[in-house]
Amino acid sequence: MTPAARPQRADARRNHERLLAAARETFAGEGPEASLNEIARRAGVGPGTLYRHFPTREALLAAVLRDRVLTLCGRAEKLAAAASPGEALDSWLRAFLRHARTDHGLTGYLMIEQPPDLGFDCHQAILDAAAGLLGRAQRDGSARPDLTPRDLLQLVTGIALSTAADADQADRLLAVMLDGLRSG
Repeated sequence: MTPAARPQRADARRNHERLLAAARETFAGEGPEASLNEIARRAGVGPGTLYRHFPTREALLAAVLRDRVLTLCGRAEKLAAAASPGEALDSWLRAFLRHARTDHGLTGYLMIEQPPDLGFDCHQAILDAAAGLLGRAQRDGSARPDLTPRDLLQLVTGIALSTAADADQADRLLAVMLDGLRSG
């Protein structure tokens, strides 16, 4: 019989969250090869604390990716509950574009060797979030009925990849795409 895991101390939880926040920021700015010592410094902890929480770079990268995907999917749920279907879809697609543009090779880096175990299928979670919002918008008549969730994700990913150095162009292209997905 395996003993039950002890709950994490409050200071350990805070360190974990600070490390994750610093890693998100650092990887977004510098890419997946960013200095782990810099991440520890930004989190206000020593390198030993970083390695106790995340024994490898890949473990830290996977934690950042998991957090980003869960945040993105949580945003879809909040928008679905608070906004009109068309506005919710538009807002979430803008958030998805930001997510895709701030990747800086994170997903590719993690997928080169072996996909990390995030505890869930991140691609399916994003597809499900898009499907829920698109379905509401289609039922409401604010989105074209012939669109699929995969269409939307491919279009936004294409915008993100083709405008890596130009945020203004990414926003313009997304606006054009959003106009094209509206019904009528």
